[in-house]
Amino acid sequence: MPVVLAYKNFAANRNISHIGLGVTALNTAKSLRNVGYVTDVRAVTGPAELRAGLEMAPASHVVVSAPWIATGELARLCAEFPETQFAVVCHSNLGFLQADPNAMRLLREGLELRRTTWNFQMAANCERLSRWVENAYGVPCPELPNLYHLDGRAPQRNYYSGGTLRIGAFGATRPLKNLMTAAGAALQIANEIRADLEFWISAGRNEGGGVTLEAVRQMFSGLPHARLVENAWQTWPQFRQTVRHMHLLLQPSYTESFNVVTADGVAEGVPSVVSDAVAWAPAAWKASVDDADDIARTGRRLLKSRWAPRAGMSALEAHNRRGLTLWHRFLGQQ
Repeated sequence: MPVVLAYKNFAANRNISHIGLGVTALNTAKSLRNVGYVTDVRAVTGPAELRAGLEMAPASHVVVSAPWIATGELARLCAEFPETQFAVVCHSNLGFLQADPNAMRLLREGLELRRTTWNFQMAANCERLSRWVENAYGVPCPELPNLYHLDGRAPQRNYYSGGTLRIGAFGATRPLKNLMTAAGAALQIANEIRADLEFWISAGRNEGGGVTLEAVRQMFSGLPHARLVENAWQTWPQFRQTVRHMHLLLQPSYTESFNVVTADGVAEGVPSVVSDAVAWAPAAWKASVDDADDIARTGRRLLKSRWAPRAGMSALEAHNRRGLTLWHRFLGQQ
């Protein structure tokens, strides 16, 4: 029987989502398939669709991305399919969960369901949240990290050698993504190396009420050498092409559990300046989260580095190896 990775269907096309959950499910499925697990990704609108799919094609394991299904519905699914192991994976570390009290409530209820059900457990996609849940509530919370499928090819680095400098800080415009500091660092890099700048951001998901985006617009307003590029939300294959077009990425988030954008950059040979919240990234890529000067300094160094793409690939491959070990442990449960 297959392993099913289920996420909420926000997008019209199966297996393709305008949000990270669909991209993550697809990458994890590819990675599991590569090592022999029959894995299916199902974008579902609710528990009824998930139930119907399991009735037609039973699964050994069902992993639901993010807490969004009502706990009562999860309990019914566990009772109706007693030979299937169910898990709900929290998709964010604690910082981002502050934006979704309902997810925190469902996490708590899921921990209670685990105590009374033999085929259900809550899980986390990063070690920090997994460890915190166990320490705070005394309930095991296995780590099922995001896996990122790599096709084995060596990415071609688009080295910066003069001309317009393209720096991307992609993702939803949430305050905890720290876009304002990233924008300030990008502007500083361009000024210090005397380059024209295109600062690329994702447009269309302003989850901070639009205030952050407007502040960034004011930062760039009237500057003859710097242009803010608001890139429309794209499908993941299209977005990968955009990432390939960059010389550098900035992802200095205050909190993360994985960060798909940084992994996309690795796959395309583009380094990222990140905070220590992106735990798997190379140490040389990390800068102080609240220091635009440190982010700019790290960015200038990565722009010149011939080793940065290789370091990023090695770090992501190490993350995948560790992640597969944890998935093996979970999928061995019957």
